[in-house]
Amino acid sequence: MIVTISGESGSGKTTVGKLLADKLNYRFYSGGYFFRKKAEEYHMSLIEFSKYAEENKNIDMEEDNSILNFMRENDNIIIESRLCGYLSKHNNIDALRIFLEADEETRISRIYSRDNNAGRSSIICRERSELRRYMTFYGIDYRNYIYYDYIIKTELYQPEDIVNYIYSIINK
Repeated sequence: MIVTISGESGSGKTTVGKLLADKLNYRFYSGGYFFRKKAEEYHMSLIEFSKYAEENKNIDMEEDNSILNFMRENDNIIIESRLCGYLSKHNNIDALRIFLEADEETRISRIYSRDNNAGRSSIICRERSELRRYMTFYGIDYRNYIYYDYIIKTELYQPEDIVNYIYSIINK
């Protein structure tokens, strides 16, 4: 089984994904990790790299192809990225598609803690850059619920509770 976890920055994709992978004894793959590593390779901050990616479609295409290939070649995986739910649906890859949602204040608080005290304006700037890229390159808003089987509001629950809920869906 393939489980995709999508959502905005700070929604809990990585936390929930890793915990779920551990519980199911699945492999975990993170699209965000790929993007951060690419930014480091280019010696850019995430904001700089996001802006660079707006002008260089190949950055997103490389990540998306890696995600697609990983889903096509593997089973028993948890994969998280903004577009993995959309990509799996659009490419007819059988998967359970989860969208994690959190209010802006919760997401900003989580990102602030995780990303070396990133400021509110830089977080919002990065999110806008991503939305522009996805609209420009794909003509989509990945936050549209039509791409997902389940939508979970993460500010309302502990990560372990979310994992248990997804686990119960898988084991129906």
